Amino acid sequence: MIGKQSSALNALFHLGAFLAMTAWGASFVSTKVLLDNGLHPAEIYIYRFLLAYLLILTVCHKQIFSNSWRDELLFATCGLCAGSIYFIAENTALEYTLATNVSLITSLSPILTTMIIGFLYKSERPGRGFITGSFLAFMGVGLVIFNSSFVIKVNPIGDMLSLLAAVSWAIYSVVLRRLNTTYTVMFISRKTFFYGVLTALPFLAISPDLAPMETLTRPAVWGNLLFLGLFASMFAYVIWAQAIKVLGPVKASNYLYFQPIITLIASAWFLGETISFIGYAGCTLIIVGVWLSEWLERRKIVKRS
Repeated sequence: MIGKQSSALNALFHLGAFLAMTAWGASFVSTKVLLDNGLHPAEIYIYRFLLAYLLILTVCHKQIFSNSWRDELLFATCGLCAGSIYFIAENTALEYTLATNVSLITSLSPILTTMIIGFLYKSERPGRGFITGSFLAFMGVGLVIFNSSFVIKVNPIGDMLSLLAAVSWAIYSVVLRRLNTTYTVMFISRKTFFYGVLTALPFLAISPDLAPMETLTRPAVWGNLLFLGLFASMFAYVIWAQAIKVLGPVKASNYLYFQPIITLIASAWFLGETISFIGYAGCTLIIVGVWLSEWLERRKIVKRS
């Protein structure tokens, strides 16, 4: 009975990780709509994180500071790595290199997370099955990204910024694993949003002219900002923190491979972009790769027992 309850709970958090990733995959389409309406990338990021912070503050406000200055620095690291560094590095990279380069390089974050966890915790080093499945999923990501074109161009500045974004997200996942042992996911998410906004404010000073306030009254603008703040930020970060806590950063991060699929589907549905045979093949590889890594890891555990 206990085993069945544990399996059901694990399945629930697998679903949660998938839903969080779905919100992030769809967020690319919302961000594109906001950019088309004249908002600057730094504006969009600050609006979404500020909205998420204010929303979560209404239900999580009893404890203001963490238990120590060391933990407070870890929360600041979360805000930097999962917020300002990740989003601003990713958006800036798009100005220097192709979008396909950015998408492919940032998709390295699950692999980087696995490498860091394996280096820090020998007991959590992934097996060959997990690595094989992850490799297939990453190949699928490449096909999905090159759905409409196989054009790729090396640009050191843009590609290094994309790698910085991937590394920062991997660091966030590792730090989150440590904080989850002491704090609630609501408190962790609130602190992440706070430091994410705080560390991004200086970028507004060096940004070009910002969009006038009346732009925010457009339904397409406030509707997409509401989606980004409520679902792609508050909901997704809370459920992701819980998934990391229950499943571990390696297994949870594997779901990030599905993000290009959701972006591909959302782009086709809302923006009218076409999906080629290559895109469908990539989607299939991602699904098979993630399933295979999970199945082979479970087989390894059963053999050990």
